[in-house]
Amino acid sequence: MHRKQAILAAALLAAASGAVCRAQTGPAQPSASSASRTRAAAGDEPLFDIGVSGYQAFTHGTTGDGTQQTAKNAAGGMLELRYLAKPLVGFEFTFSFNPADQTFTPTTGNCGYQCQNPFTSLSAKASEIGVDYVLAKRFGALRPFAVGGLGFFITAPGNSVYADNTVVRPVYIFGGGVDWGFAQRLGVRLQFRDNLYKAPDLSDLYNSTGQYTQSAEPMAGFYYKY
Repeated sequence: MHRKQAILAAALLAAASGAVCRAQTGPAQPSASSASRTRAAAGDEPLFDIGVSGYQAFTHGTTGDGTQQTAKNAAGGMLELRYLAKPLVGFEFTFSFNPADQTFTPTTGNCGYQCQNPFTSLSAKASEIGVDYVLAKRFGALRPFAVGGLGFFITAPGNSVYADNTVVRPVYIFGGGVDWGFAQRLGVRLQFRDNLYKAPDLSDLYNSTGQYTQSAEPMAGFYYKY
């Protein structure tokens, strides 16, 4: 009987010792690699990147005050400096440039003194400076985003006896797209942007239409992440 009690007491003592050791040791700590994976899954914010994109500008024509104004669609390029503080909170600075040749014709039946003016074509260059708010969220290698902001649309006509001076218009910017990170720091950026501004008054022969126009810009390019 005493032998059985001794064996039971030894077993209880061993179990109690194991429990004390586990309590002192505490739960297992995550490894550095698993912590790194956790940070990566969270989105790697904050981050800063530089993007370069090419685009095709599609600009709507406008009609008003006896003038019909049409802009020639042209290819251009854009530079982006983007900072994402955290998911859904980011900002960017953009600069874009493209040719923006314009044609002017009188509006039939409503052109006043301009009815006898000739068809006029002016060469021009357009540039835009913008500051945008960026909402972005990463899902694996993809990061969809949306942008919205304000800036200035600058149209400079070429040398012509019929040309006015350079025109600066406030512009409203909005759009969206997706980033695909195919390497640690490099990625592809696909996006679509729309710019809303008042048509520039570029010709001495024709009145300004006084209407708002839109420049739609489908884009594709690359970005480098720091």
